[in-house]
Amino acid sequence: MRKTRILSECALIVALAVMCSFIKVWEMPQGGSIALTMVPLFIISYRRGVGAGVLSGMIYGVISLMFAGVIYHPMSILFDYILAFGIIGISGFFKKNLAGIILGTTVGVSGRFISSFVSGAVLFGNYVPMGQNPWIYSLIYQSTYLVPELFICLAVLIFLYIKLRNIFRI
Repeated sequence: MRKTRILSECALIVALAVMCSFIKVWEMPQGGSIALTMVPLFIISYRRGVGAGVLSGMIYGVISLMFAGVIYHPMSILFDYILAFGIIGISGFFKKNLAGIILGTTVGVSGRFISSFVSGAVLFGNYVPMGQNPWIYSLIYQSTYLVPELFICLAVLIFLYIKLRNIFRI
């Protein structure tokens, strides 16, 4: 019964993340956007732990890839989708108090940033404008949407923690 409940929660969270992905504040020209897609993934990580968080993130990454429709490099499937969203689940290692949620969310978004940063520099370095360093270009590109998304996620998660603390507990 318990596993069925966890699996059902994960499925609902992934569906909610997919719905949130259609509500974009900003979309980058070569991929990446500011949306609330990570908030549900953080919630399942805090509620059910790392395993459920990583699994939900990876499943969301696969579904997101199906909606994206364009694969520029085969390894981007791993780095830009499966690993980038799966790594959000490590936030489940942190305590379910306000400080833990702030730290866990920052670590989760940082993990996604690192995955996307490496992908941008290594896999898409050929697309960088002539004369620019691909590492610096990727750093700037990823920062333009992931830093604002971090702050938006933090604001929403802090608000939810203050108003609806029970959603972070089983």
